[in-house]
Amino acid sequence: MPFARFREVTLHYAHQGGEGRVLLLVHGWGGDGRAWGPVVAALPPGMRVIAADLRGHGRSSAPPSGYRPADLAGDLVALLDLLGVAEAVPVGHSMGAQVATVLAVEHPERVPALVVIDPAYGASAEEELRFAGRMAALRAGGARAAARQLALPPGPIRDQVLATPDHVLAQCYEGLYLAPGAFGARPATAAYLARRRVPALCLRSRPEPAAWEESLPAPPGSRVVTWPGTGHWPHLERPAAFARLLVEWLDGLDRRAGECARVSPPSPSA
Repeated sequence: MPFARFREVTLHYAHQGGEGRVLLLVHGWGGDGRAWGPVVAALPPGMRVIAADLRGHGRSSAPPSGYRPADLAGDLVALLDLLGVAEAVPVGHSMGAQVATVLAVEHPERVPALVVIDPAYGASAEEELRFAGRMAALRAGGARAAARQLALPPGPIRDQVLATPDHVLAQCYEGLYLAPGAFGARPATAAYLARRRVPALCLRSRPEPAAWEESLPAPPGSRVVTWPGTGHWPHLERPAAFARLLVEWLDGLDRRAGECARVSPPSPSA
């Protein structure tokens, strides 16, 4: 698997597939690109897939700063440029969903559609009250505090979190919820999502956040799906079902675009 070097960071990434639609897979807090393995295995052949380890995660370098969602999104834009990819559909989980959303909002010319899985935004007022305490715990306890906050049992996901540098986890959390411009809490989320101009598929594991997200204005073609009974990693609990949901939704957008093109009136002659 190759590395990309630009600015102050070196990103480790995997790149595979054919000439079809490009998916940019964006992992969550304390994870890395390997987390997408079961999903990639379930995708149909021909899809082009890029899965990077975000800065500070996995085998990518961990500079001392630059962990806001906008910073992480900037790294991914640079990676797409390096690979000569003009457009990609970002598929983001948790923190990666914030990063994917920033890509869609700030770089709409590069993002034809957006997919978010149990996104790390839309925190309720009750959850917002815990931000400062969790931040303090991360500064004091680092990766072990992060694993406790996620309630992770022993296994690969916990191992990935524990291998992530303490400063990376703390600064990422701050960027998600507490830094200037953060949009993790509901009022800020609603304002930021209002800037989306591309259709979005949102998969939630719990009905209440899904209902809240569904209440927000969204571009045509957007959809919110709930999988009750799954945890924070629904795409890993049901990778084949997630791959099917993703492909069917994207194919539906293609059909919608084709139908719109057929019914559009001809341009007036000069």
